[in-house]
Amino acid sequence: MSPGAEPAVGTPQTLEAAALRRVFAAFPTGVTALAALLDGEPVGMTASSFVSVSLDPPLVSVCAAHSSLTWPRLRRVPRLGVSVLSGAQEPVSRRLAAPGGERFAGLDWWRSPGGAVLFSGAGAWLDCSVEREIAAGDHVIVLLRVHATGVDPHVAPLVFHGSRYRRLAG
Repeated sequence: MSPGAEPAVGTPQTLEAAALRRVFAAFPTGVTALAALLDGEPVGMTASSFVSVSLDPPLVSVCAAHSSLTWPRLRRVPRLGVSVLSGAQEPVSRRLAAPGGERFAGLDWWRSPGGAVLFSGAGAWLDCSVEREIAAGDHVIVLLRVHATGVDPHVAPLVFHGSRYRRLAG
């Protein structure tokens, strides 16, 4: 391939889901856990589509698949915790991404005064409420208003890249 030439990747009419998934997987993302108390029990899921949106007002966003069985439950809560998972918290992410089962068994979490569920050892956390949902193809973009935060700048993040969990080298 000559310098400056771009490889053919297909036109919008010919894009296939598997090829698009490979392209999306080339972009490294942090991994977050969304969790709250619902009827006194913790409920949670993972999201790697976390984005900071605005400082004033304080807003972030995440995306949830329409096929998610967890998001319809979480969207009803007054407060939702967003934990930015650390490199040591891959088991938390795997547990929350798995269908069914005891997702919170053996996990170290705490409840914020507003009722958000947050994971101990995370690099950062946000106590949020759902501001708005925007339909977007096979997902919903969830705009969250941030009410409280915490951060440990010494904690390295968990990263998802190439459809694998990775950690940053120190």
